[in-house]
Amino acid sequence: MSKIFQAFAQGKAFIPFITCGDPNLKTTAAIVRAAVANGADLIELGIPFSDPTAEGVVIQAANVRALQGGVTTDKIFDMVRDLRGDVKVPFVFMTYANVVFSYGAEKFISTCKEIGVDGLILPDLPFEEKGEFLPTCKKYDVDLISMIAPTSENRIAKIAREAEGFVYIVSSLGVTGVRSEIKTDLSSIVAAVRANTKIPCAIGFGISTPAQAKAMASISDGAIVGSAIIKIIAKYGEAAPKFVGEYVREMKTALREA
Repeated sequence: MSKIFQAFAQGKAFIPFITCGDPNLKTTAAIVRAAVANGADLIELGIPFSDPTAEGVVIQAANVRALQGGVTTDKIFDMVRDLRGDVKVPFVFMTYANVVFSYGAEKFISTCKEIGVDGLILPDLPFEEKGEFLPTCKKYDVDLISMIAPTSENRIAKIAREAEGFVYIVSSLGVTGVRSEIKTDLSSIVAAVRANTKIPCAIGFGISTPAQAKAMASISDGAIVGSAIIKIIAKYGEAAPKFVGEYVREMKTALREA
């Protein structure tokens, strides 16, 4: 059984997204530990990229800060090696296809296996082109996680049938970012996913409040939150772990009521 699948075994999963290296990797590691201590079930680690096309201004700015601070893929790998000494929840890298290509797909994915990264999300990788990475991911037992958007429509069933780890359901059109309300008919998307796979699905993009997280988890298997967490990190910098931990605890409490 996929380790990612196990993250959903204890109820609704809370999945925080954290940009690695913002403001520095020491703080990132402390934020990861604080999130896990307060109930995070799976951690989505963002590897910064100069042109993060799926991201809104909040996470774009985090990418810029991290890159200006000198973060590299190898340094992130080293941070994960250190985290794996005590952090047991699944890790998933979220980055862009060019990052993996430029590093070397075989080298990148085999290193994921070696350091204990369980999955990979590439938001700019079209479903039809996943063959560029899927065989290598299968070789090293790293789940290549599929995304389903409101525009997926008649492709939802096919994507769901071939999904690994968990299905990432994008709540809204556009880029990441806090939204005051989410209007997409997500129930029908989740129903289509569940009709075609037993793999869990979690909803991301735009979730920031406990009420939103509870609502999304009530129709799916979990909630993914990025921009709201990145805003906390931008505000508090190296003091952010405490505040991210408190936020994660609040959100996880809401999910337990879903």
